[in-house]
Amino acid sequence: MTLRPHPLALAAACALAHSPLRAQTAPEAPRPPVQVITITAPAPLGEKDHLPQAQAVDAATLARRRLGSSDAAALLDGQPGVSLNGAGGVSALPAVHGLADDRLRVQVDGMDLMAACPNHMNSPLSYIDASAVGQVIVYAGITPVSVGGDSLGGTVQVESAAPLFAAEPGTWVHQGELGGAYRSNGNAWSADANVTLATDTLSLRYTGASTRSDNYRAAWAFKDPASGSGAGSNLPADEVGSSAYRAHNQALSLALRQDNHLLQLSASYQDIPFEGYPNQRMDMTSNRSTQLNARYRGQYDWGELQAQAYSQRTDHRMDMGPDRDTYGTGMPMDTAGRTLGASVQASLMTTPDELIRLGAEYQRYRLNDWWPPVGGTMGPNTFWNLNLGQRDKVDVYAEQEQRWSPQWSHQIGLRLSRVHTAAGAVQGYNDALSSLWGADAAAFNAADRERSDLNADLTALARYRPDGQALYEFGYARKSRAPNLYQRYAWSTQGMAALMNNFVGDGNGYIGDPDLKPEVAHTLSLSGQWQAGVPTEGVPADPAWSLRANAYLTRIEHYIDAQRCGFGQCGSGNLSATDSFVLLQYANQRAQLRGLDLSGQARLWDDAAWGRWGISGVLNWVHGRNLQTHDGLYNVMPLNLRLGLSHTLGGWQQTLEWQVVRAKTNVSAVRNEIPTPAYALLNWHASWQMDDRLRLELGVDNLLDRRYRQPTGGAYLGQGSSMALTGIPWGVAVPGKARSFLVGARVAF
Repeated sequence: MTLRPHPLALAAACALAHSPLRAQTAPEAPRPPVQVITITAPAPLGEKDHLPQAQAVDAATLARRRLGSSDAAALLDGQPGVSLNGAGGVSALPAVHGLADDRLRVQVDGMDLMAACPNHMNSPLSYIDASAVGQVIVYAGITPVSVGGDSLGGTVQVESAAPLFAAEPGTWVHQGELGGAYRSNGNAWSADANVTLATDTLSLRYTGASTRSDNYRAAWAFKDPASGSGAGSNLPADEVGSSAYRAHNQALSLALRQDNHLLQLSASYQDIPFEGYPNQRMDMTSNRSTQLNARYRGQYDWGELQAQAYSQRTDHRMDMGPDRDTYGTGMPMDTAGRTLGASVQASLMTTPDELIRLGAEYQRYRLNDWWPPVGGTMGPNTFWNLNLGQRDKVDVYAEQEQRWSPQWSHQIGLRLSRVHTAAGAVQGYNDALSSLWGADAAAFNAADRERSDLNADLTALARYRPDGQALYEFGYARKSRAPNLYQRYAWSTQGMAALMNNFVGDGNGYIGDPDLKPEVAHTLSLSGQWQAGVPTEGVPADPAWSLRANAYLTRIEHYIDAQRCGFGQCGSGNLSATDSFVLLQYANQRAQLRGLDLSGQARLWDDAAWGRWGISGVLNWVHGRNLQTHDGLYNVMPLNLRLGLSHTLGGWQQTLEWQVVRAKTNVSAVRNEIPTPAYALLNWHASWQMDDRLRLELGVDNLLDRRYRQPTGGAYLGQGSSMALTGIPWGVAVPGKARSFLVGARVAF
């Protein structure tokens, strides 16, 4: 009798295979991401049953998204339940089911990297170039506790390419690749290289990437330069100010394999000499970061063991770029972040039908944020926006998977965490000016600034597979997240200082509250998957058609939203303004999000002469509401639809994609969020695999050159006098990109 792998065994193997610790062997084809373990068990429920709500971005989509952008976050664009919040050219923020930034757990090679910036410019995914990404996994909705702390909306896992090993002992293999791309809009260039030298037990790999772009163009003249002031007024009427960027990434990794054990050591370095932010009042004028990462995976008779330790050192600077009016002085702002993290997880196969995961995690984060004096009222002291900030987090979790019958199984998990935050004493540029800095600094320094939060996460998921054609999942999750350092400790009510503390891109100023409580989200989820055209007992990768639907409802207690500031230096007019930027304070409130994700694909035609034709589609709808104020939630993507027509013939592949977005009218009134009109875009991408070594890529984004504004791109602040509350015209959303021609090539050696 031929025995099939049990899904719980697959779960243990796949949890490790979704990291760069999985290995490839050359010159044979890469190993599959799932290591097959043969045990005595009934027929499996299916390869993906151990990944509730998980979606892997396929290789074709990764290649297509890389051509259009060097931003790793762009690789998630178009996935069910996912949208992107605009930022810099290589630093977009993914949102899952309407929740973004710190409400998601975003991991790069297993590391929980931290944004060290009052504008969150150096977001986690900005630390890896899109060309270096080998795999992307998105957990949208119910996220298992083993992969999801701080994951109210979900988890995003981005992994580098797997290490390569020689197939036979005593042999050496080498492999490399050169790639490059050009994008006409913004005159953007990118280049990357990787090379590997390996034996059957040792693998050494180097990767490097560099990208640059000028300001991009909108599809229409969206401003009148003659009416502006300062340096930005000289920009053409269709040019989006502060959208240029430069970025360089390098990484070196060493992997050692012995029997059932794999150890990987890696070091990576990033240098971003400039990145403009059209929805922020500052630009990033330097970001240098180093990450060290050590990961271990071992298989034992009792199960599998994973362990990891990592560190991140970030030195970050902001100032006014060339498109902004600097008044001849500029405003340098420096940030230094230090992160240490460690984790361990054991996967125990207690019986053929039960798998238990036990794990612990630790993260130590330190942050200093200071603004050097430049003269006038901004001196003679250094302004300490955040001094000796610390956030320490310790987690433990347990998770069980159990199969009760060939059709029914469940997963349940519990995670407990303790988060401790603190901050040191602060000062303004000149505390003798009590009306500007001194009173706020004195009140902050006199207050108790230490907080400890005890959080609990719970997930429960039941799965029912009546046959090989359908799968149903029913789930509940309780997720929690403690406030970040800026939400608690941004202390100044002075307008300019508050404006510099904003990581949502709405142009408003933000003030912290040390007494904020942790957010607690309760999510109910129901999803189904159907496919046809295959044998009942098989679960193929390419069925004749497939459909997936996911409906969810999330209620968040102590949701950290914002309220108008009416104290300190905020001014009485700030409370009632409806057509200007305002000053806000973070506040705990209650919120609700409900939504639906639909995705599917079907084969239309498969012929030797005409090739394979197929269609695919993704529809996302989410509605967010503040239950306390009855206001809309900020930066929630409106109803959107993507339809794709694909064609493959030999080495030629092409996709025509139609993207439709509804008008955004459900906005956050407290923030004076800017509505955006509906739009539709047409994109075309193609690739030609000429031989085993050469691949050419072509494309056109916004083929019809349609004008549109980004629904989650924030307010346009990219030029002019951005340091003042009223220095930038209110009511202009960041414009979308005009037509852009794309060309790229990859050569293997």
